[in-house]
Amino acid sequence: MIRMLVEAEADAARPCHTGGVEESYRKQRRPAEIGSIPDVLQMFTREVRFYREIAPSINVRVPACRRAEIAADGATRLDLEDLSAWRLGADPEAAAGTLRLLHDRWEVEAGRRWAWLPRADVTHLVDALFTRSWTEGRHRRDLSSRVRDLGDRLVGRVAEVEHRASVAAPLTLTHGDASSLNLRTSPDGEIALLDWEDVGLGPGVTDLAWHLVSSVDPASWDDALASYGPHDGLAACLPAAAIQACLSLLDEPEDAVSVAGWVSRLEEVARRI
Repeated sequence: MIRMLVEAEADAARPCHTGGVEESYRKQRRPAEIGSIPDVLQMFTREVRFYREIAPSINVRVPACRRAEIAADGATRLDLEDLSAWRLGADPEAAAGTLRLLHDRWEVEAGRRWAWLPRADVTHLVDALFTRSWTEGRHRRDLSSRVRDLGDRLVGRVAEVEHRASVAAPLTLTHGDASSLNLRTSPDGEIALLDWEDVGLGPGVTDLAWHLVSSVDPASWDDALASYGPHDGLAACLPAAAIQACLSLLDEPEDAVSVAGWVSRLEEVARRI
C-alpha cells in the first residue's frame, strides 16, 4: 500500500528476451534512498526473496520467475513471466476469493516458515507524510465534506490505527498491495497476483480492506465480502486503508477522473467505521 511512495525509486520495467524467443517482464530497482520508506521496509529486496523463497510453494497464481538478483549495492532485478496479455484487474468476488485462499493456506505457518516476513515499523514516516499531505490538500474542491471529515479525524492517529489493524485477526501471509492494478485475469478466468514488494506477515483482512478501498465500487463491497467469507476485524483495518487511500487521492491531479472513485470508496469507509 505504499505505491505512491516508491515510483521515484524505479528503473526500467519492460518486456525483455531471456535466452530464446520467450518474452519476460524485467523489473529493475535502484537501491532505495537511505532512510526512505522503501529502504526501511527493504521493499525491493523483499520482493526478490519472495520470488526465491515463497513463490515456488505458494498456492495462488503469481508470475513465473526466471531470474531474481540482488546486487552488492542493493539494486535488484527480476525477470518475470509476462502477463501483459491478461486483463488488468479482476472481478471483485473472484479477487476476494483468491485472497481468502492465500490467507487460509498460510495462517500460522507463514510466520514459522519465513522469519523475515514481519516488516519494520514505518508509522512515524507515514504519519509525517500523511500530516503534511493532508494539511496541504484537505481544501481541494474535489473532496466531499464526508471525506474531508474522515481525513481530519485520521490526522495524528497513524500509529493508533496501524496498531489496531495489525492485531485485528490472526497473522498470515499478506500481499500488502492487493489493488486491481496488481491483479490480472487470464482469458479463462485465472487470477494472478503481481508486485510483491509489500509482502509481509499480518491479518489477512488488511489485504481485503485495501482491495476494497483501492479498487472496488461500494455497490460491490458486500458481494466481495460474501465471497471472502468471515471477515472479523475488517472494521479495524479500514481506517489504516483510508490513510493510504487519502494519500493516493492527493497524489492525483485535482479533478482527475480517478478522484471520484477514491472519494466514493472513502465515503463508504466513513459509513462503515
